[in-house]
Amino acid sequence: MNGPWIRISIARQRLWLLEGDEAVWEAPVSTARRGPGELRGSECTPRGWHVVRARIGAGCAPNTVFVGRRPTGEIYTPALRARHPERDWILTRILWLSGLEPGRNRLGQVDTMRRYIYIHGCPDEDPLGVPGSHGCIKMRNDDIIHLFDRVPAGTRVRIDED
Repeated sequence: MNGPWIRISIARQRLWLLEGDEAVWEAPVSTARRGPGELRGSECTPRGWHVVRARIGAGCAPNTVFVGRRPTGEIYTPALRARHPERDWILTRILWLSGLEPGRNRLGQVDTMRRYIYIHGCPDEDPLGVPGSHGCIKMRNDDIIHLFDRVPAGTRVRIDED
């Protein structure tokens, strides 16, 4: 495979940035609380091959709050969370994923892009290394900035259970 690619292990709750077969960087993540799965509305993390469809948030400050893939003008704080406990906190940067496997994670009721599955930043107090998202892959803000700065749109992403 030419260029960098990303591997995410649901079992290990880890993300690796690879060049060919060599891991050049890794970080803890949090995948779906409900485990792996592809169906729309399941709040599960989709498996298989994906591609980074869009990169959102270049130049935004760490802890920038996003709703509907748009910065709200807010910077996340625990006090803001206390005022809005219902929010699913998407912070700092977004790598929006699109499935590459028709019938598994692309098109119809299993379409990763239409499910709005991202790799994104999360509040520093959120636990990583354990499942806890609504389907996305959550990372520390410093880690998502590091990853975002190293992968272009079109980067391949493999999510598996191992």
